[in-house]
Amino acid sequence: MNLAQLHYTSAPPGPDGSGFRFTAVSPGVPASLLREAEQLIGYEPPRDAPPRPSTDQLGSFPQALSLNVLSDGSRLLARSVYTGADYSGRWGNFHAHAVHLPEPADVRRPAPGQLPITAWGSPQWAADSPPAGAPVPPLASVPAPGPLDLGALAAFVAARGRWLAGFFADVRRLVEDPAAPQLVLVERDSEAVAWWIMLACSVLPHRRGQWLTFTTYTRRPQLARQQIIGVVPEDGLGLAGQEHRYRVYDTARAAAPAAAADPWAQTAARIWQAQRQELFAHVRRLPVQPGDPSVRSGPYEAGPLAALALAAGVGLDSAGRAAAADWAAAHRAVLDDAQVRALTRALARPAEDRGPEETAACGRLLSALAGWAPPEVSEPLVELALAGAVRSGGAAPPAGLLGEPARLRLAAELEPELRAALTDTAREPAVRVALLRVAAELGVDAGALLPAVARQLAQALIADPGPVYGEAVRGALAELPRLRELVLDRLDGYAADDPAAGARLFAVTPLRPTAAGALPHLRMCARAQDPAAVAGDRMKALERLMEHSGVSPDEDPLVLRTAMRLVWGAEPPSAREAWLALIALGTQAHRAAGTWEVLAWAAVSAPAGDQDAQALAVELLSRYGDELPSPLRASLLLLELARDVRARQSGPGWVHRALDLGATSPAPTAREHAYAAVAAELLAEDRQGGELQALIESEDAELLAAYRRAAREPVVADRLTADPRYAAQCFADWSSQPQAGPVWQEARADVLDAVLRPVVRGLPAPRLAALEEVLGSRAAEFRAWQRPGAFGRLRDRFAGSSRRGAKGAPANPPPRGGSGGPIAPGDAGGPLAPGGSGDDRRRP
Repeated sequence: MNLAQLHYTSAPPGPDGSGFRFTAVSPGVPASLLREAEQLIGYEPPRDAPPRPSTDQLGSFPQALSLNVLSDGSRLLARSVYTGADYSGRWGNFHAHAVHLPEPADVRRPAPGQLPITAWGSPQWAADSPPAGAPVPPLASVPAPGPLDLGALAAFVAARGRWLAGFFADVRRLVEDPAAPQLVLVERDSEAVAWWIMLACSVLPHRRGQWLTFTTYTRRPQLARQQIIGVVPEDGLGLAGQEHRYRVYDTARAAAPAAAADPWAQTAARIWQAQRQELFAHVRRLPVQPGDPSVRSGPYEAGPLAALALAAGVGLDSAGRAAAADWAAAHRAVLDDAQVRALTRALARPAEDRGPEETAACGRLLSALAGWAPPEVSEPLVELALAGAVRSGGAAPPAGLLGEPARLRLAAELEPELRAALTDTAREPAVRVALLRVAAELGVDAGALLPAVARQLAQALIADPGPVYGEAVRGALAELPRLRELVLDRLDGYAADDPAAGARLFAVTPLRPTAAGALPHLRMCARAQDPAAVAGDRMKALERLMEHSGVSPDEDPLVLRTAMRLVWGAEPPSAREAWLALIALGTQAHRAAGTWEVLAWAAVSAPAGDQDAQALAVELLSRYGDELPSPLRASLLLLELARDVRARQSGPGWVHRALDLGATSPAPTAREHAYAAVAAELLAEDRQGGELQALIESEDAELLAAYRRAAREPVVADRLTADPRYAAQCFADWSSQPQAGPVWQEARADVLDAVLRPVVRGLPAPRLAALEEVLGSRAAEFRAWQRPGAFGRLRDRFAGSSRRGAKGAPANPPPRGGSGGPIAPGDAGGPLAPGGSGDDRRRP
């Protein structure tokens, strides 16, 4: 390399009248570089410097060794020293010697040569005056390192040990974040600042240390642009309050900061305090393994540095030990056997600050060592893990890592504590099963405790399987067949009581019922997780699940209940599905499984008019009649009545029977079902006249509402249009009973106005004439009713009669023949009379 040299000083004024100028420069240095360098290498003596210091005093002035990145990306390494007052006594006289490092700043590739900070005290720096001749030749390399007093450096590190971790964390931030605050180092001796910078560069990757800009001294830190700035105490005053710009380290005035939450920085500080700084070079030389893109995920990962430090005997905190264990678990082949042995011994040493993260990391390291390291390597950690599992509930280590002597010794030591912990029901299920693994590893017989642990674990799994089924439970069920058998047996019973919970268990965990036992309910719950198992025809899905259970309902009646709950969930099957399930499986199977009530609810929940629900109700009443609870039995009887009414097999009094059953608190859908059938029959073409009177007298709002709805069905309008006799009968029915209660009055007025009137208005003249002919003597009233305005008068008369009757006044209608009188059923003549005799009777 050709590194140009530059000498700059304040001397007697030159031809341009200035006393500041370059006095010696290597050939070929461009003027632009000189202009830029001139702004960076000046020197201003401390505030308290004597105006004319003696030669002895000059040696105590601070030296400014600086590294700056220039505008073209190259670097300038310079040393500026004070040489005394100028000739006029006005300016300080200084000499600066700079070396230009032309390699562009690129942290992606290492720069050759020594770190620039090592040039502190180098004998290659010129004397404190310009060389005698000019120009000066270029240098072949960065000035060689000066002498380093290792004892003084160790004392420096010891004195500032409390600040190191925070300092290294700030250095890391400095090189990672361009907007990070500058670091200000307040020291009376500029050599102490140089040591700070040496520490900073030592912990960084070599290429980053090459580009860390610094100055060991400046009089005006506010104007300095380097990343690390050294100042004397009087120039550091007031900077500490500007946290957004500066991080100030003034060990003489400020207390040490709180420990940095940075395992890498903490580890680096402990390495320096242990005087094992060679480990920073070792970690950079760690090999990259095939298939592993990088041994380190980044230059500031604590793992590799912590692993080497522990193996070298450097004590670390819990976070550092956890990082070391985790990294070694992932990169065990990078370390040799001696390092792994030393690392495991260090991790196993007693430590009061050991946390759960460290314990978990040691467990991962043990898993990585299983099958690879001999027992004497892994035993220290195994003993630590086993003792921790017994005493604090930590994870059990992998099996087979203990030699026989160590196993016997630990079993004798830990058995009393282990048994006490296993019987402690306050411990979480995962902790207790981990203790069972410890007992198996130590050879401690815990068979008598297995049922209680299995019961607790099964209860936790069925209640909330996701959090419970962790690594400890998975490992215990895989390694302890008897525990798995007991747990699955318990789970099968819980799944029979709550199949939805059993299905959830298999939805969120990989657990499967692979034991030799029957486990029919668990098998169905696991099978139900396959969408194809419960898709499509639900009766076929029911059959598939029961076949998959491996047992018949005769062997275990509850498999039918479990299968039905898995297929239909909380909703009952449809009436058709329930009918098929009853016929296919029989009375006794549903009685033993307790599913007959589900079939009953399927019937009573069906919509009105569902013929399957009526048939199912009849079948259920014949098979389980007296076993049915009262409201459910009443609901089924309503469905049976609806079927009989529609089939005209009910006998007289079916309106009263419907009302009586409706008053026994049946299911609303069943009542709606029966009332719809009753209403439809009351509006039939050949209806039984006496039943209408029961409806009128009932004043039942729900049944009359069903009647009004049925009257609005299209079939009624079609009959009214097509059949004059039917229309005349409806007019007679709906014009009757003016003395009845208000619910009937409202209902008949509604159907007259909303159902009959639109039909009558749309009848052609021949049809209307036929209707009046059927009405006979009531034709005049009919014509009066259908005339505009007349209906209002007629309605008022009906309403007035009703009101008078309600107040106790005479409620009888006016004599027959009055123009506005109501028409009683039967007034239309023979065929329309309820009894069908053709008489002209008036009903009261």
